[in-house]
Amino acid sequence: MADGTGTTVPVDADAAATPYERRHLYLPEPDAAPPRMLHEIAAILGRCQEAQARRRAAVHQAADELGALLARNGVESTALAAAPRACGLPPADGSYRVITAETGAQREGLAEGALAEAVAHVATPGSAAVGRLPDGTAFAVVHGPTVDLGEVWQLVAACEPSVPLHGGTTASPADGPQDLAGALAEARYALTSARNADPDASLLTDITALTSLDTLLAGVPADVRTAFSRTVLGPLLNTGNASAAPLLHTLRTFLDCDGSWARTAQALHLHVNTVHYRIQRIEHFTGRDLSRPADRLDLWAALLCRS
Repeated sequence: MADGTGTTVPVDADAAATPYERRHLYLPEPDAAPPRMLHEIAAILGRCQEAQARRRAAVHQAADELGALLARNGVESTALAAAPRACGLPPADGSYRVITAETGAQREGLAEGALAEAVAHVATPGSAAVGRLPDGTAFAVVHGPTVDLGEVWQLVAACEPSVPLHGGTTASPADGPQDLAGALAEARYALTSARNADPDASLLTDITALTSLDTLLAGVPADVRTAFSRTVLGPLLNTGNASAAPLLHTLRTFLDCDGSWARTAQALHLHVNTVHYRIQRIEHFTGRDLSRPADRLDLWAALLCRS
């Protein structure tokens, strides 16, 4: 097909490639080569892509086995030491970084394809393995220096803009295979945070970005956050109670105002005595004492979990 400035020919391969792995042959000058020659070159490239896909499938299988080991508890250190080598990774004389990814309820292989393409942009050949965890989450282990995937992530996600691509990365590299399970746990938590922060956008979250209570809670599963909020706030969430909504609003404003009665009254356009009465009702319903910092933190966390 022509795009006005050049000619683009799709590279077709029998192996099922994800949208992130599609290849095209581009010629800046449309008349520089006969169309038949372009299609023949594209066919050759397609066979090369099929061979590459077969090699990648073998590596993915070994990486899947590594993922199964990391997801289990009590795995022997010797098994963990051998698993990265089986994936083709270099010996553990440096550091490993773990990255996780998912594309939601989309067709199988999308997340692995996106992650493999992203890693290929920043990792040297033979220094990365991409596979799938037992729960279906895609993951990659990259050997070598820490790499920045921020710009690459958005570039890869743009290959299929209708599919949100979420990812999570570790805080610091794992020193060896024995630390991979911990690194994977960090990356999975960061992945959950990215998904909960914006389910419809493509985001990559580094665990080091979780520096506040709200960002930390974003990594907690949604059903757990809902249960915590419901347990702590209790009757304040009862939509059938006419006083519940004003009390909930008063609680949020009171905490926003750092527990200042005067500023809360001013913000709500109420008399201070009314604020005192409402806070007493809140303490009665929740069983919390808003003069205690720990109880304030619990209630603030419950409000954040409800957001």
